[in-house]
Amino acid sequence: MAIETINPYTNKSVKKFDELSDAALENKIAQAEKAFGTWKTTPVKSRAELLHKVAALMLKKKEQLAGLITLEMGKLIAQSVGEIELSASIFEYYAKNAEKFLADKPLEVEEGSAFIRYSPIGIVLGVEPWNYPFYQIARIAAPNIAAGNVIVIKHASSVPQCAQAIQELFDEAGATAGIYTNLFISSKKVAGLAADTRIKGLSLTGSEEAGASLAEASGKNLKKSVLELGGSDPFIVLEDADLEKAVAMAVEGRMGNMGQACTAAKRIIVVEEIADTFLEKFKQQITGLKVGDPADKTTQVGPLSSEGAAQHLDEQVQKSIKEGATLVMGGKRIDREGAFYEPSILTDLKPGMTAYHEELFGPVASFYRVKNEEEAIKLANDSPFGLGGAVFSKNIDRAKKIADQIDTGMVYINEPTTSQPDLPFGGTKRSGYGRELSGLGIEEFVNKKLIRVSGK
Repeated sequence: MAIETINPYTNKSVKKFDELSDAALENKIAQAEKAFGTWKTTPVKSRAELLHKVAALMLKKKEQLAGLITLEMGKLIAQSVGEIELSASIFEYYAKNAEKFLADKPLEVEEGSAFIRYSPIGIVLGVEPWNYPFYQIARIAAPNIAAGNVIVIKHASSVPQCAQAIQELFDEAGATAGIYTNLFISSKKVAGLAADTRIKGLSLTGSEEAGASLAEASGKNLKKSVLELGGSDPFIVLEDADLEKAVAMAVEGRMGNMGQACTAAKRIIVVEEIADTFLEKFKQQITGLKVGDPADKTTQVGPLSSEGAAQHLDEQVQKSIKEGATLVMGGKRIDREGAFYEPSILTDLKPGMTAYHEELFGPVASFYRVKNEEEAIKLANDSPFGLGGAVFSKNIDRAKKIADQIDTGMVYINEPTTSQPDLPFGGTKRSGYGRELSGLGIEEFVNKKLIRVSGK
């Protein structure tokens, strides 16, 4: 696979990078192992200082870095700036809270004393996607570097300039070589790294197929892994919801990042007594959005990440229509240069249809009418995925009870699934396992060592 920037706005190649040779890759891993030998005993305060510097540099260079995101995967520039700001906040969060999270945890015992000590384990390999090229890295790098681990990253081959820029941020912040390492390698090299005894943990954000492959490799080598995979998040709107707010949040939740988010509001589920009104308002809000250059701040509809992504989405939509789904609006490529696809709505979806079961990674909303909350819950859970979800109701107790019955790792009430440093992020079922962010995120790749002092 080529490691190459292809601007999805023009579908033209911008820059290519050479893959690391086997010898160069070996040198990178050896360097990381050497760095861990020192970093694991470095005081948490000193580790935190590095994270503070990385965060500060991110904010200082946010316009430049955001421009790379927009260039390489087509994100609207305002959203790219927002991603850089969120990423910086994650580094800041762990810089400020690492000491608290890693403090010894006393245990209540009948005699003597005991406590849990959190110790780093070594090199952690991250395999990361293109849709949030800085944020995804922050989620794994910040907590693990704070914990005393070192990180090696195989980033998506379509965002090499973002990958290089992150490496340069750590270098400029004064990180010892090996604490954070970008690897320009193909996916074929991941299995070999998983088998390398110097690699102690593996984390992947990506497709089910990629997740299954990494889980197999990590299991075969008896190594801990964390997976954040696909999603088909339900967005439930009850009859007592604030309708205007729910519609606005549905547009934001489905169309943000051009729908290319695992936690996008992919399945909009509305009780029948307000369904027609909701659908009409939703349709009005996504009709006539300005299509154009994602680097232009006035653009509202940019390209998908690649020509391949746009083609695949169109195939899913056309197949669903042939299977009996109703196209409310959109449903085709935009007739212009670039990887563009129309904001679209499908309804009358039934089990067996492509759009009912598969994740639609783009600006296509699946709309469902249900009789009541019981049907909404049943439909929400009728999915192989279990990442996030949302419930809209003015009755918070009612919404909490529904949230409790939804089989996902996260449920948000009266807002779409989002992300912030102090909230755990992760799913269940085929959406993966493990958690990132919050205090839980720093505990995934540490040895929770019991130390016991005898009372006899």
